[in-house]
Amino acid sequence: MSASFQELIAEAEAVDVSGWDFSWLKGHATEERPPWGYARLLGQRLSGAEASLDIQTGGGEVLARAPVVPRMAVATESFPPNIAKATELLHPRGVAVVADPDEPPLPFADGAFDLVTSRHPATVWWDEIRRVLRPGGSYFAQHVGPASAFELIEYFLGPQPEARRGRDPEDEAAAAGEAGLDIVDLRKARLRIEIHDVGAVVFLLRKVVWWVPGFSVEAYRERLRDLHDLIENEGPFVAHSTRHLIEARRSG
Repeated sequence: MSASFQELIAEAEAVDVSGWDFSWLKGHATEERPPWGYARLLGQRLSGAEASLDIQTGGGEVLARAPVVPRMAVATESFPPNIAKATELLHPRGVAVVADPDEPPLPFADGAFDLVTSRHPATVWWDEIRRVLRPGGSYFAQHVGPASAFELIEYFLGPQPEARRGRDPEDEAAAAGEAGLDIVDLRKARLRIEIHDVGAVVFLLRKVVWWVPGFSVEAYRERLRDLHDLIENEGPFVAHSTRHLIEARRSG
């Protein structure tokens, strides 16, 4: 027998959503992965770096999976629960975790790093990235693309035509170029998400708080109930995420 609406809600509300670990979603939702394998490629780049900076590291989960990190390795994060989790994961690896508000300036000297990385940064300050890179250094990242998961977001908020235009990879590549970075690689993917129960929705909206600002179960209970009934009657709720891999180099 499948879990009831109230059971799914209660379970999802009780989950710890600090950090950037989505493993709780196993059995509740699936998401197709980008074809390039960011974590593997990140590990390759870190193995050849002398000094690295991971911006907006979340709970440090992706960086902590790297087989090796440079002797000089730093990560920044702004959200206090994530800072604590990142410190727990990364300090044993020799990575310094720095509390940073994710706004310019980065608290580092000019040319401090030969590799700057980030997975799913909320904001990207290209001038600052170029500033802290050494000449010849690289920015290597996986970004969230335009209108990612908007089928779910718009289910709760209604049409968001202006927001759909943000995060365009070509626009980001152009902005990087204007800051003095040369684009080395740009790859794009549109990926299928299947949400199998309303608990997954509550977990996601508690964790990815900018999708539906001010989300709470009480505020959206009726809409959640409707979504629960929809999934029970018609099967998984389908959405799509977008991702792009971007690599840029400071030439001088």
